[in-house]
Amino acid sequence: MSKKLIAYFSASGTTETVAKNLAKASGSDLYEIKPETPYERKDLNWMNPLSRSTKEMKKKIKPALADKDANISEYDTIFVGFPIWWYIAPTIINSFLEAYDFSGKKIVLFATSGGSGFGNAVESLKPSAPNAEIIEGEILNGNPDEAKLKAFADKF
Repeated sequence: MSKKLIAYFSASGTTETVAKNLAKASGSDLYEIKPETPYERKDLNWMNPLSRSTKEMKKKIKPALADKDANISEYDTIFVGFPIWWYIAPTIINSFLEAYDFSGKKIVLFATSGGSGFGNAVESLKPSAPNAEIIEGEILNGNPDEAKLKAFADKF
């Protein structure tokens, strides 16, 4: 049996709830991906071309991480969760993937979204973890029950 980690970035708390429930349902460890400078509400206004999130996404700016304590070497499978921003993962996910050696690891993506799917998330993340297998998992909106989350985790 492989050891699994649920690593997640959550801007508003939605992805955090799903990640915590997924960790509980699957018996996996949990790790929060945090930016060195926390996002404020105004930073997340995707309709404002001057907001932090808009600038990061348009200019491919990868924010610094608050820490690098995920101990990736201990895990075979790492589930990486995030909200969908501009049809891809927020650039902090690239920062996270580039901070560790994921060689030979399986990275399974899960996301929350206001309406879009994964878009180009897998392709945009591959350069940040070139020696890992990155798998498009599922969009986990709403409040998926424990059975659904366990079934999802058990596929990998």
